[in-house]
Amino acid sequence: MAITSANQLELLQTAEAVAREKMIDPDLVIQAMEESLARAAKSRYGSELDIRVKIDRKTGRATFARIRTVVADEEFENHHAQLTVKQAKSYLANPQLGDEVIDEVPPVDLGRIAAQSAKQVILQKVREAERDRQFDEFKDRKGTIINGVVKREEYGNLIVDIGRGEGILRRNEKIGRESYRPNDRIRCYVKDVRRETRGPQVFLSRTDPQFMAELFKMEVPEIYDGIIEIKAVARDPGSRAKIAVISFDNSIDPVGACVGMRGSRVQAVVNELQGEKIDIIPWNADTATFLVNALQPAEVSKVVFDEEAGKIEVVVPDEQLSLAIGRRGQNVRLASQLTALDIDIMTEAEESARRQAEFAERTKLFMDALDIDEMMAQLLVAEGFTNLEEVAYVDQDELLSIDGFDEGTAAELQARARDVIEEQNRKAIETARELGVEDSLFNFEGLTPQMIEALAKDGIKTLEDFATCADWELAGGWTTENGQRKKDDGVLEKFEMTLDEAQTLIMTARVMLGWVDPTELEADVAEDEAEGDEEAEA
Repeated sequence: MAITSANQLELLQTAEAVAREKMIDPDLVIQAMEESLARAAKSRYGSELDIRVKIDRKTGRATFARIRTVVADEEFENHHAQLTVKQAKSYLANPQLGDEVIDEVPPVDLGRIAAQSAKQVILQKVREAERDRQFDEFKDRKGTIINGVVKREEYGNLIVDIGRGEGILRRNEKIGRESYRPNDRIRCYVKDVRRETRGPQVFLSRTDPQFMAELFKMEVPEIYDGIIEIKAVARDPGSRAKIAVISFDNSIDPVGACVGMRGSRVQAVVNELQGEKIDIIPWNADTATFLVNALQPAEVSKVVFDEEAGKIEVVVPDEQLSLAIGRRGQNVRLASQLTALDIDIMTEAEESARRQAEFAERTKLFMDALDIDEMMAQLLVAEGFTNLEEVAYVDQDELLSIDGFDEGTAAELQARARDVIEEQNRKAIETARELGVEDSLFNFEGLTPQMIEALAKDGIKTLEDFATCADWELAGGWTTENGQRKKDDGVLEKFEMTLDEAQTLIMTARVMLGWVDPTELEADVAEDEAEGDEEAEA
């Protein structure tokens, strides 16, 4: 099979036909042909030669050329593909390192094995080009909705024809009660596009929360135009969903715009999602207000927000508890996903009982520690005092503002509180020393004797031990496991230490030990403050 004038034009025609069939650039097919012919020529003339083939894009003529590169004398290794400067003078007037000497060689006559090898190279290159084309086409469609036709089902997964490629809708990405047959039309969300060894994979979804958001964008022109923004979406696919929206135009009601005339817009989305009930909620920058909206249709009496723990307590009337929780906890679960908070729901009766228990506990603390009667202890708790430190070191005027408290009473209470605290400190120091705490930790500012005692009981007995701690190990924190938030107790959490305070103490210890350069620490703090200012301006 020699490359003669009779079949030169056929090369171009073949390249055009393959490119048209595979929807790729014809030049890529021709490049594959050039590479396959060059490989065949090397097998004929010798693999150590650098032979290149160039196919004329107009005539189809294939030119076979042997390339030799000019190299320095000490780099000369392969006389088949290299020339020294001295040798190159026979071919070039003024040869320079890196110059190439090109000699045309006769076209090869492809035998059966060589022709088969060339065919495999071309097919491989065409497949690679086709995969690149598919990936480039679909990578920019990630996060959008795509229409397709069901081709077949494999082990519960649907293979969907999406035009110039195929997508896969996995079993867990289908809405529960949906079923499809071959040639059924289907609308999906492009969740991910990845390169894999078998080609680009387009992963589709109908359960992703963003699928519903994109459907609303298609049905509500105000969302598409940016007048209304979808701030958050939470779904229980096929059953119920919540979507939070906000309007940037005071004259447009975001909820009404999404519902549409007689519910036409939201109904179109509901129909696509197989009857999924959708609650459209006005978004609010105030977390408590937003949560009250998210728990609709239940009424909320009170909201208590623990910002550091990312947890929120919601108090509802007794008769509203089942409505707030929803069937199988659905309503509160969706509200939690929507607000990204852990939500604890309790009735007014439960909240009242808890408050009374806390009141009784603090009352008993003051009665036992300060040796006072129940009425006086209750007055302290009612005024907001929660521990002995607050009584001992508060400005005396705050105690005098309590009905029935005179200067003598206030002074005596503070003296008793200080005596109790000093005794507790003395016992804490004794216990800590018995446990082996070193002076380096006792001399470290920022830790009370009770804190040092708690650290010692947890095995932290030196400044080095303290410096190796993480902030959450001291102040406590939250981690997420299998989608559930889990509380991590901190050694010093009972002393109301925050994460920021813990981090400051740990970094101070590391600076004292020479583990951290204080100048670098100051630079990091300045950089963090600058970033915070930029975010605030944005």
